[in-house]
Amino acid sequence: MKILIVEDEPDTLRLLKVYFRAKKYQVFDAPDGVEALEQFSKVSPQLVLLDIMMPGLSGWRVLEAIRVQSEVPVLLLTALDSPSDAVKGLEMGADDYLRKPFQLDELEARMNAIIRRARLIEEDNTVQVGPCCMDDRTKRVTIHGKEVALSPKEYELLKLLVSDPGRVFPNEQIIGRLWPDSLRADHNDVKQYIHLLRNKIEPNPSNPCWIRTVKGFGYKLEVQS
Repeated sequence: MKILIVEDEPDTLRLLKVYFRAKKYQVFDAPDGVEALEQFSKVSPQLVLLDIMMPGLSGWRVLEAIRVQSEVPVLLLTALDSPSDAVKGLEMGADDYLRKPFQLDELEARMNAIIRRARLIEEDNTVQVGPCCMDDRTKRVTIHGKEVALSPKEYELLKLLVSDPGRVFPNEQIIGRLWPDSLRADHNDVKQYIHLLRNKIEPNPSNPCWIRTVKGFGYKLEVQS
C-alpha cells in the first residue's frame, strides 16, 4: 500500500518513514506543501499523513487541493490543540486527525480504521453490519430485509457509523461529514439527525439499542444480531 507522509520536521519524518517501511508500506515523503502536491500527482498514494503547520503552503491548503481532485483518505497530524482546528480539518474533508505528540501504534490503528472504511467502498458497494445492509451504489438501506427510506444526510450519518462499528464518532467528525461546507452546523444538528435516524431504524427509538450515545464523547453503532 502506498502512503504519502507530509512532514516538515526532519526527525519526525525520518521516524515515520522507518516505522512504516518496516511495516511493509510503500512510503513516499515530502517536507513541505508544494512538494507534497507534486508527489501526490506523481505517485497517487492510497493514504496521506498530512502535517498542518508547515512553512509556505500549509497543510490546510494541501488538503484543500487534494479534495478538489481526489477522495483519497487523509489523516491530519497536528500540534494544534484547539477543538476548532479539529472541526476545521474534518469540515475540509479530512478523514481523521491526531494531535502531536502521538504514539506510533495509535497512529497505525487510526490509519487501519480509515483504510478499512475506504476498502468497504472500493471493494464492495454493499456493506452488511448486523441486520443493516447498505448498498452504496443504489443508496438502498434494509433492516432485517425491509427497505428503509433515508434522506441523504440520514444515509451519510448511517454510512459513517456503519463504517467502523463500535467506534465512537465525535460530534465534530459527524459535522465534518454531514455539513462539510457549513460554518453554522453544531452539536444540536447532530442530535437532530441522530434522532431522525433512530426513528427510522431502531426497534424502539425511545430506548435505542443500535445507535448509542456515549455521553461526553459522541455516538457509536452497536452490532445487533
